[in-house]
Amino acid sequence: MTEATVAALAPWMAAGGALYALFQVEAVPGAVAQLVGSPAVYGTVAVAAGLTGAAVAERPADAWTPRSAPGILAGTGTAVLSGALATAAVTAPSLGSAAVARSVAILAAAALATAGVWAGVRRLDRGRATGLVGLLAVFGHALDGVSTAVGYDLLGFGEQTPLSRVLIEAGAALPAPAAVGDAWLFVLVKLLVAAVVVGLFDDYVREEPAEAYLLLGLVAAVGLGPGVHNVVLFAIA
Repeated sequence: MTEATVAALAPWMAAGGALYALFQVEAVPGAVAQLVGSPAVYGTVAVAAGLTGAAVAERPADAWTPRSAPGILAGTGTAVLSGALATAAVTAPSLGSAAVARSVAILAAAALATAGVWAGVRRLDRGRATGLVGLLAVFGHALDGVSTAVGYDLLGFGEQTPLSRVLIEAGAALPAPAAVGDAWLFVLVKLLVAAVVVGLFDDYVREEPAEAYLLLGLVAAVGLGPGVHNVVLFAIA
């Protein structure tokens, strides 16, 4: 797959997280609820994106135009994501301005963290070949880390993933300023792992671009999906 095609899947990745947040607040019709529960939602979105990609497989894969494969993939994914967000705004049990502002702040903090990590990777002369997909991978994991920290430290949400919970508990046991919260180590590890992965993929992309972009896209999805899920859930729950 090309860099543009994989990057165009970003809205689909985000849509999966948003749909699962709707499922958790019971804002999804019962007839389709099983398709957007966890982990089924990611399979549902992957199938939908895959069918869309197959339908436009003969179109140009490197150009960002409305009629190219990346353009159509990004456009349809954005439509699904927009529909999920609109449903959240209309049917959510709670959608206060403070909750929305908090989610916007999480996005801004993740963007700042991404900029810092990306600048560090580029300073080491790595990651250049990964392009938009590498940047997306860093942002996805920054968003997952920052949103998880906010949910755990400020909103009382628990952490379901065993390894993440271990990192959070380890961070809480280490001496650190109270202002950074208990999940600081989790955020740091997420950012470091994202930086290392992007750096390592630099040579891989140069040697096997189609395979490397696809695998790096999966790395991005593992961060972006849960990250968007947290942002939407915190705004509506």
